[in-house]
Amino acid sequence: MFQVLGYSKTMIILGIDPGLQKTGWGLIESRGSALRFVNCGLIKTNPAEPLAQRLAHLHAALADIVAKSKPDSAAVEETFVNRNPASALKLGQARGVCLSVPALYGVPVSEYGANKVKKSVVGAGHADKAQIEMMVRRLLPACGAIGADEADALAVAITHAHYGRTSHVILSGTSACE
Repeated sequence: MFQVLGYSKTMIILGIDPGLQKTGWGLIESRGSALRFVNCGLIKTNPAEPLAQRLAHLHAALADIVAKSKPDSAAVEETFVNRNPASALKLGQARGVCLSVPALYGVPVSEYGANKVKKSVVGAGHADKAQIEMMVRRLLPACGAIGADEADALAVAITHAHYGRTSHVILSGTSACE
């Protein structure tokens, strides 16, 4: 017989869609299979500022969100390989900030590929942004009108709510085959 530990526990999950220009973030509450919208937003950096200042702004904004919301876990979307090497490096640096800030606050961080997020939320691994936004609004109606980056961040949090708890399944007692 399987027992799911923590399944009925309410968890606050922070989803992050990393970017240097715009980083979307979303907070959901997960209790069993029930999901509830908590908050979401967008962190924008000024392209006229030096890279170090932009990364520092992203770090400070994410640290404020984590400190105030105290999530139980965080999930970050893995990014596609960019054709422009300079853009890929900058995105990688922003992604590093997005991974490290929750970890610095002791929050466990998971990563999910874009196709897994799309499949988890829409049911198809090659869904477009409009489909993701529509399904996020359907799953979390309290989120209201949101942009693509916030929808992506909420989708990452939803994916973590679905997949993250599978690591808590343990074999308890006797087998169902006995």
